[in-house]
Amino acid sequence: MDAAVVGRLAQVPGAARTLERRGYDGCWTAEIDHDPFLPLTLAAEHTRRIDLGTSIAVAFARNPMTVAQIGWDLQEYSHGRILLGLGSQIKPHIERRFSMPWGAPVARMREFVAAMRAIWSCWRDDVPLRFEGDFYTHTLMTPMFVPAAHDHGDPAVFLAAVGDRMTEMCGEVADGLLAHAFSTERYLREVTLPTLTRGLERAGRQRADFEVASPLFVVTGRDEEELAAAAVGTRKQIAFYASTPAYRGVLDVHGWGELQTELHRLSRRGDWDLMGSLIDDAMLDTFAVVAPIDEVAQKILRRCAGAIDRVLIGFPETIGERDIIELTSTLRRGGS
Repeated sequence: MDAAVVGRLAQVPGAARTLERRGYDGCWTAEIDHDPFLPLTLAAEHTRRIDLGTSIAVAFARNPMTVAQIGWDLQEYSHGRILLGLGSQIKPHIERRFSMPWGAPVARMREFVAAMRAIWSCWRDDVPLRFEGDFYTHTLMTPMFVPAAHDHGDPAVFLAAVGDRMTEMCGEVADGLLAHAFSTERYLREVTLPTLTRGLERAGRQRADFEVASPLFVVTGRDEEELAAAAVGTRKQIAFYASTPAYRGVLDVHGWGELQTELHRLSRRGDWDLMGSLIDDAMLDTFAVVAPIDEVAQKILRRCAGAIDRVLIGFPETIGERDIIELTSTLRRGGS
């Protein structure tokens, strides 16, 4: 079981130590309102066991050389614990927020990963750097710019994917897939995993050699009042994602596609509270694990069984440390 580390850099050491003490397997950062890589340096310094990943860093806001170098340094410093999670983001953010080129995101991401691996091979195996693609070209590497060797291997590369083409390509070139929190169990099992399997088979790879990581909405508490309070924020999160046109396919699987149109209209007005109220109990139960604290671990295990290898969960602040340690222990054991 994994969790996210969010917030200011000064908060990261304590948060990462807490996750390790509570028995988590990994901590992830995200590129939202902070850089995704700087916190991992602090987390690496203040932990010894847990994996450290980005979920996600925006690939197309950078280039393969810069990400390869960050990944190499973090892998050495963490003694081989880095999960390099990359995502494409969407066109408006790439062009208008990052002022970077957009186009052919699946082909571009495939080439991004291949270019990084070529750079790492150059540094690790002392071979010439000769990568020439449609989007990226890396053919210069003088000795001054080659980092010192280390014995920790390349970082594992995880790619965020929702659509069929990105998911299939992920199965061909990546070490893991970062599923979206908005993926329901049905969508994951009926759409994502079969598509991923096609990519793995095309590359002659086995599912056992690949990890699927996914955040999971969890609504829990010690009584009905705490459950109801936890559900309010989760309904708003689900509504926010459901308003995005790119995620309509998930709703369509359940026959809820028309709701996306209405939620998108409300999102343009900034009517977030009303949007959350449109997520009824049936939708909440479909997108989230809803259960009291003494039942939630088993329900999470049933949701993940045979589908999700690494689950990222954030529990409500009302859940105490002792309960969280017990939950992480149960989930790591795979139940009782």
